[in-house]
Amino acid sequence: MKLSDLNNLTFENIGTWPLLVKAVFTLIICGAILGLSYWKDISPLQDDLKRVQDEEVSLKQTFETKQKKAANLTALKQQLDDIKETFGDLLKRLPNKTEVAALLVDISQQGLGAGLEFELFKPGAEHPADFYVELPIQIKVVGNYHAFGTFISGVSDLPRIVTNHDIHITPNQKGSLTLETTAKTYRYMDEEEELAEQEKAKGAQKK
Repeated sequence: MKLSDLNNLTFENIGTWPLLVKAVFTLIICGAILGLSYWKDISPLQDDLKRVQDEEVSLKQTFETKQKKAANLTALKQQLDDIKETFGDLLKRLPNKTEVAALLVDISQQGLGAGLEFELFKPGAEHPADFYVELPIQIKVVGNYHAFGTFISGVSDLPRIVTNHDIHITPNQKGSLTLETTAKTYRYMDEEEELAEQEKAKGAQKK
């Protein structure tokens, strides 16, 4: 076949084309059809397959996470029960409003029993928190290290919760030592105080 013969080929005389030309043309047509089919049908399906595979991986990870939580559910429930019990015990150690005065007396008695001389014992203003009220007490006593240790230990062992903060020990002109600290005790709020704090918080949010 000559090149000039190819120039004379038209679709009108396709039946008279040489066999080789027909075969090449058929391959081109089939390739075009396959390419178009891939572009319109197979390619979107591959994208869907990739998306489903990624979703499968994500679901497996979610399942494994939930399975681990389910396996630890009994232990977590036990921990929650333990926390509730501990929290309840701590609440029992918070005095109510009528018991605070007796607690202040107990704190001062611990100092006197340790042989300390009080120069200052001043309860401050109460500071409301979430469900309790904090009462700071400024304390200044004179004595020695042993007496200070007995006092701090005795206050920590009181049935009610009392914590000591900002402890400073300095020598004084009397030849002994001065201890200054802020003791903090806590009491739980009654219902009226909780309602008042909630109303105050709502008012602050509106502003």
